[in-house]
Amino acid sequence: MSSSEVRYERCGSAAVLTIERPDRRNAIDAATARALRSGLERFEADDEARVLVLTGSGEAFCAGADLKALDLDVDDPGGPLGFSRRTPAKPAIAAIDGWCLAGGLELALWCDLRIATPRSIFGCFERRWGVPLVDGGTQRLPPVVGMGRALEMILTGRPVEAEEAERIGLVNQVAPPGEHLDRALELAERIASFPQETMLSDRRAALEGAGLSLAEGLELERRVGREVLVVAARGAARFAGGEGRGGQGV
Repeated sequence: MSSSEVRYERCGSAAVLTIERPDRRNAIDAATARALRSGLERFEADDEARVLVLTGSGEAFCAGADLKALDLDVDDPGGPLGFSRRTPAKPAIAAIDGWCLAGGLELALWCDLRIATPRSIFGCFERRWGVPLVDGGTQRLPPVVGMGRALEMILTGRPVEAEEAERIGLVNQVAPPGEHLDRALELAERIASFPQETMLSDRRAALEGAGLSLAEGLELERRVGREVLVVAARGAARFAGGEGRGGQGV
């Protein structure tokens, strides 16, 4: 799939979704939001695509909503930016280079993991224009960086550089300049190499358990873990047969 706004391509076990509006710093209008949603749906329907990598072209990951277009639907069930109110069925990685602002930051937070280059800048820049966070930022940022830091970013709209973003946990890894996509694809292949049923089960327990009491979370973990015990038994048999000794394969 390719449109004038978004490019979809398969790279090994990953599907790469690239926002292609470099003249607008990859700001998202209604057409781009629809293309992003279509890309997610194509990824989720492809059993061979195990990880989604979301990235942007040019000097930005994404600068958020296109405030010149003002044609996004805030009441869209999927989210104004296309899929921000949905949880992807499989892991997603944001490969970030340059500006990652406002709704762009919310899209990065939508992903499970984030890899950035040293020049990347993060921030709730919509604060200065009186635009609210409506693509999940108020809900996804606090669990990632803690409520204190999240409120500082939300209330002040200040820029956060890549080094600080990594230090506070907003970014999982800072890659050398130009290597963010390669690092994301390497990480995608690593994730894709594991038994998928149990990996997805553990991911589900972690995501759905957020906000539950400990007792409720443990029950969720037990229930979803029980569903993949057959896979666990196969893995245990491989280990007993000699695989993985000395940390091999990890």
